[in-house]
Amino acid sequence: MATLSSAAPAPASVPASAPADLTADLTADLTADLTADVVVVGGGPVGENVAQYAIEGTDLTAIIVEGELLGGECSYYACMPSKALLRPLAVAGAAAHLPGIGTPAVDREELLARRDTWVSHYDDSGQVEWAEGAGLQVVRGHGRIVGEREVLVEAGGTGGSTRLRARRAVVLATGSQAVIPAPLRELLPWTSRDATGVREVPGELVIVGGGVVAVEAATWMAALGAQITLLVRGTSLLPGFEPFAGKHVLDALREVGVTVELGTSVLGGERDGAAETGLGRIHGGRVTLQVEDARGRREVGADEVLAATGRRPRLSDVGLETIGLTAEDVTGAEAPVSDDATGAPLPEWLHAVGDASGEAPLTHWGKYRARVIGQAIRAGATGETLEPVPESVPVPQVVFTDPQVTSVGLTEAAAREAGHDVVTSQVPFGGAAGSALLRDDVTGTAQLVIDRATRTLVGTTFVGPDASELIHAATIAIVGQVPVHVLRHAVPSYPAASELWLRLLEELPRELRQGQGSDRLEKP
Repeated sequence: MATLSSAAPAPASVPASAPADLTADLTADLTADLTADVVVVGGGPVGENVAQYAIEGTDLTAIIVEGELLGGECSYYACMPSKALLRPLAVAGAAAHLPGIGTPAVDREELLARRDTWVSHYDDSGQVEWAEGAGLQVVRGHGRIVGEREVLVEAGGTGGSTRLRARRAVVLATGSQAVIPAPLRELLPWTSRDATGVREVPGELVIVGGGVVAVEAATWMAALGAQITLLVRGTSLLPGFEPFAGKHVLDALREVGVTVELGTSVLGGERDGAAETGLGRIHGGRVTLQVEDARGRREVGADEVLAATGRRPRLSDVGLETIGLTAEDVTGAEAPVSDDATGAPLPEWLHAVGDASGEAPLTHWGKYRARVIGQAIRAGATGETLEPVPESVPVPQVVFTDPQVTSVGLTEAAAREAGHDVVTSQVPFGGAAGSALLRDDVTGTAQLVIDRATRTLVGTTFVGPDASELIHAATIAIVGQVPVHVLRHAVPSYPAASELWLRLLEELPRELRQGQGSDRLEKP
């Protein structure tokens, strides 16, 4: 464990007979000193992983600083509660499309109770127990860098502060925070936290945005009984995915009664009695939004509005200015907006990982990067060999709508923009016996993007029921740079959805799938 400086005054030094106001003042001035090899600011899954891997199998020590719940956004307000809500709905959706069984009814209270179970009723004692069992010390409070390898943790209230000193590294794993557009701020809209932590289901809910949070929240909130209107500034859902993915989700949402208005901007709004009423509770009176689309300006009303308008790294109050850095220096923004951005590399003792790094804001990607960085810190301290990192490590992603959308690597457009000469293969998701059996009226699309020169996979997208279970094979193929003529010898079971792989490979030009010389490949 980390060591407590003998010079640090102990809380017991406050006289027991001191007046309450004096006790508070004295306690607030107390500053303990702790020293460890690694100090991680942020106790989400990413922070936990980097700390664990940094000290694994050694006598190194690590401290995790967390001001909220240990386990972070993913465990309590994002990944886990949303999937706890969506999985029963996916089962009910499958049953509705399979003759021979009745469609399960949604029980609102039971569904929310399942969510509460999966977030441990917002109690992180289990996470703390795990961390301590892994040899990690947890320090509660808000951590800020105050100098080289130094972090000051303010506990709030009368808890005083703790100065942490890192012998080896400080890691920023502070995650990200919701971005609320200026026209919505005074309305105190819901963010994704309120949507996953819903307690009061609004009769009418407007969701502003067309990305992953927007379409997933529309799915479970509609199932809970809300009338949903999606206001999307762009011309499609799920930008950044293959165009057919957004189209499938658009059709599915409209089929279950969700109103989706594309090309619509929110200009402003009004709300009486806007108030922070608590997580997942309606934040005041009825909302009236002023919106604009091709038809002109008009008003849209609702009981609540959810701002699903993106996130940004949580770096505004972590003390970067004390070491001459800005948030843009940490994230490596290509077009910094701050005049203070230096563009200088981070000092060798400082690392950023997860959402805070500006990389893909996905828990699994952050945990992967945490494993890599944690091992690098450990290798630097112990002299062990640095583990090699493959040349190509793509980012997989799943959108848990109905149908599911899952992708890894590059879209066709992104691959061409990156300079690849690509060949694509596309089949209906129900184009194999195994995938067709999932639902009698299965819809969706599967696509591979192949680099013609190397004959290897650079991107894959599946849209269909339980598509998430198919994507890891594509991730392995890209990481391993497996040529498609070799992939043809990976035999899928019959009748399983993985047969789609065979269908996709068979749609490629024969010369490509047979592995003949690239100079003989004919472009379509």
